[in-house]
Amino acid sequence: MIFLYVLFSVYILAVNFYGIRFAKAMRDGDDTGNSRAGDGKLVLTALLGGAISIYVTLLAMRYRINSMTLMIFLPVIAVLNIYCFFMAFRSIYMFM
Repeated sequence: MIFLYVLFSVYILAVNFYGIRFAKAMRDGDDTGNSRAGDGKLVLTALLGGAISIYVTLLAMRYRINSMTLMIFLPVIAVLNIYCFFMAFRSIYMFM
């Protein structure tokens, strides 16, 4: 069972690390003129579990996305991610 905890924790950390790197790359790519190049990838990364790190990174860098729907739906997806993570860790505990 410890293996499942470690595996799930590594997954969460990897997706959040990728989300941070992707948000930084998106900000750096905005200087070149590609402002809407990665919205789909950003949403996919958020749905996979990186919504919290993406939202915090965008706020910390003071980067403003042109799409207002992303700034509204990222916190909603973050709440869903927290709920899913909680249920996943709780279900691993129930199988013990």
